[in-house]
Amino acid sequence: MSFLKSFPPPGPAEGLRQQQPDTEAVLNGKGLGTGTLYIAESRLSWLDGSGLGFSLEYPTISLHAVSRDLNAYPREHLYVMVNAKFGEESKESVADEEEDSDDDVEPITEFRFVPSDKSALEAMFTAMCECQALHPDPEDEDSDDYDGDEYDVEAHEQGQGDIPTFYTYEEGLSHLTAEGQATLERLEGMLSQSVSSQYNMAGVRTEDSIRDYEDGMEVDTTPTVAGQFEDADVDH
Repeated sequence: MSFLKSFPPPGPAEGLRQQQPDTEAVLNGKGLGTGTLYIAESRLSWLDGSGLGFSLEYPTISLHAVSRDLNAYPREHLYVMVNAKFGEESKESVADEEEDSDDDVEPITEFRFVPSDKSALEAMFTAMCECQALHPDPEDEDSDDYDGDEYDVEAHEQGQGDIPTFYTYEEGLSHLTAEGQATLERLEGMLSQSVSSQYNMAGVRTEDSIRDYEDGMEVDTTPTVAGQFEDADVDH
């Protein structure tokens, strides 16, 4: 395929972690032949016996895993998903670039690296994880940035920073707008109703109810002892 190029394989200077010979490379279901897979800190490369191959940059690799599902592929392999187009599909994507400019779907290419010795898959996967960790996604790093103003402790201790403003409850109320005060009163009313309603549920007094409130006055609701008024005369 035209995207296969000749280049020197990664060596110790590029942080070579794993070199796996007799590894078949499969691109989107099409076999590229058998060659050597090089898992280095700088890149992931594969070269066939004639010295032709390709390299994958880690930031473009969105997923890698060991696949042992023989229903998905007849041999166990290292699966790698790349956010880019390779091979003849890349030519088609370039030709249709203007038509697809409005689409947000990223191009995806699937690689399968099938070693003749499947016991090497765990070592290949581990090497991939270690090298991938050296190339974090820049978008993930940006998402951790805090856009607000940082509180400079040292500057505040030296009296060089702006001192944050704090309000008491009364001062805070004075800063509320008329709409804000109305909202606060409505929330307080809802809260008081919630507190009073927990003593009565569907008209039945709960066991936690020790006192009831009627017309704003406390009324002792201690249960009457059986037999307390048995000796009282009752007028009929």
